Amino acid sequence: MLHNHQNGTEGTPKLLLFIAEDRASNTLVCLPLLDGPNLCGLSNYCSSLYGPLVLQRAAGAEPALASAHEAWEAIAHELRNHPKRWPMLTLSPMDTGSAHFEDIQTALKGQKYQVDTYTCFGNWYLKLADRNFDRYRQGLPSALRKSIERGERRLTKQGISSIQIQCAPDEHLEAEIANFVSVYAKSWKSPEPNPDFIPNLARMAARQGWLRLGVLKLENQAAAAQLWFVKGDKANIFKLAYVEGYERFSVGSVLTHALMKHCIDQDKVNEVDYLTGDDDYKKDWMSNRRERRGIVAFDLRTGRGLWAATKHFVGRMRRVGGSS
Repeated sequence: MLHNHQNGTEGTPKLLLFIAEDRASNTLVCLPLLDGPNLCGLSNYCSSLYGPLVLQRAAGAEPALASAHEAWEAIAHELRNHPKRWPMLTLSPMDTGSAHFEDIQTALKGQKYQVDTYTCFGNWYLKLADRNFDRYRQGLPSALRKSIERGERRLTKQGISSIQIQCAPDEHLEAEIANFVSVYAKSWKSPEPNPDFIPNLARMAARQGWLRLGVLKLENQAAAAQLWFVKGDKANIFKLAYVEGYERFSVGSVLTHALMKHCIDQDKVNEVDYLTGDDDYKKDWMSNRRERRGIVAFDLRTGRGLWAATKHFVGRMRRVGGSS
């Protein structure tokens, strides 16, 4: 069972692992799922990417790209013949560039599921191509650069401002987590469904060396906070917020600017990922966009599966018809 205060799930759902081997590619595939009235992938409201756990047991293709038809056929067969006969299976959000995105659909269709895909969200990301921060900054839109400079001047004129980037599980960690929680509560954003999830995630990331928790203070009061994670050569922008009323200081952009500099010049990342959402401001910082999609599969042998499939595909036809 999974506990919601640790991972952000609702209630205490049961975790199911469907594991199969693909002998042709010498690949082991594990599909983690959450049991319920319907079956869904192991993800929650904060998830930016979901996919199988893949172990490439010999030198060859990258695990994320390796095709594993035999393994997916075995997993689809087990799902189809499980005694619970779940009416619907949902996997999201997924990487459309992975071979597994197509393989799982093919395998589910082979087991007579009615399968479709749908848009989850746009994903903005930055490829640095070995640029340092100064070269990256030169390519930012002029309006953004001026907004940051203007915000920095106003902060300096207003009083003493500072930016702290917390990385380690040291004596300052809990105070910076508390600052993040305080800023989020005073921001425009809706309260977190599970108040323990983000603090626990930050603590875990600090222990792993992934945490980059940035806090901007003005006169010793936290005005903006951002939660980033760095692993390998990639930085992930997970959560951000600022206190309402500080807009004229551009505190969000000033803090993003500082975190970008830290991750590019100190962590030496080659990619920065905004993870979820098509907010307009993200395209100013990023260089590329891709789409994350979900897979939904209906078991038409069940009444609920047939009804859900009917609603889904009729609704899709209406949306297509309305947009033509």
